[in-house]
Amino acid sequence: MKIGFIGLGNVGGKLSGSLVRNGLDVVAHDLDAALVAQKVGEGAVAGQGPAQMMRDCDVVITCLPSPAASAAVVEQMLPEVRAGKIWIEMSTTDAAEIRRLADLVAAAGGRAVDCPVSGGCHRADTGNISIYAGCDRATFERVLPVLTHMGRRILHVGEIGTASTLKVMTNYLATANLLTLCEALTVMKASGVDLALTYEAIAMSSGNSFVHETESQLILSGSRDVNFTMDLVQKDIGLFQKLADDAGVPLEISPLMIRMMTDGQARYGTRAQSDRMIERLEEATGLSILADGFPQELVDDEPEDRGYEVVRRH
Repeated sequence: MKIGFIGLGNVGGKLSGSLVRNGLDVVAHDLDAALVAQKVGEGAVAGQGPAQMMRDCDVVITCLPSPAASAAVVEQMLPEVRAGKIWIEMSTTDAAEIRRLADLVAAAGGRAVDCPVSGGCHRADTGNISIYAGCDRATFERVLPVLTHMGRRILHVGEIGTASTLKVMTNYLATANLLTLCEALTVMKASGVDLALTYEAIAMSSGNSFVHETESQLILSGSRDVNFTMDLVQKDIGLFQKLADDAGVPLEISPLMIRMMTDGQARYGTRAQSDRMIERLEEATGLSILADGFPQELVDDEPEDRGYEVVRRH
């Protein structure tokens, strides 16, 4: 199976790298020629663009920064879509938009998979990330051997749009956790509690989380570089707010989070790393939320292994 991969950024570069590292036939494309050259150096073939890649590949994967970018790529691919072709969308996008694009692909004879990932860039780098896949069962079984080279846990969630809905929800929860951790660490510092001790206390408590075990370390080390920027966070929590608005669910925390992230972008720039949100509290209090012994970057130390389908409870 020949696999096209479009979008070689923070996440896409790592996901495509897992495919190349495991010996799959990968054609890579990005608007940044340097990223393509890097992937070719790893063993991929340079793609000429979306249309050529859909024509020559069995499966084309996209991992792009916005719904608009995905739509533009799909429009270019559509003339080359035919029976047997599969488009896998691994970007975080709007559920209604992925359904619209999937319908266009289906009308041309192909199949689409709504396929976002969760777990952080460091896990994407080692094939240990989690993947949600929304599509019919037959298409899922065709792409599962590809997905298990990129992710450890693969969940078939049913119809297209469900995976993107779940992904937006998980990113909302992660952002809420980041913002509350910033407050928790700052209050502990102000209360005279050692921050390295605070980290361990949280890690062994009911308040622990994946975000704490990753982003708190980067906050405390001073790195503040989680490979996920504020504009992407704002996009995701905005999509969650839209889900709530469309469903008629009144939210209180979500609008506050959006205002906080808007303020963070105004202070540090739209492309600032999301864990720099701690600096709003550092500036407000004059405190330094730092501790010795924490890493400058995250490294996944879980051994790489072939992924598997997660069977949901009934």
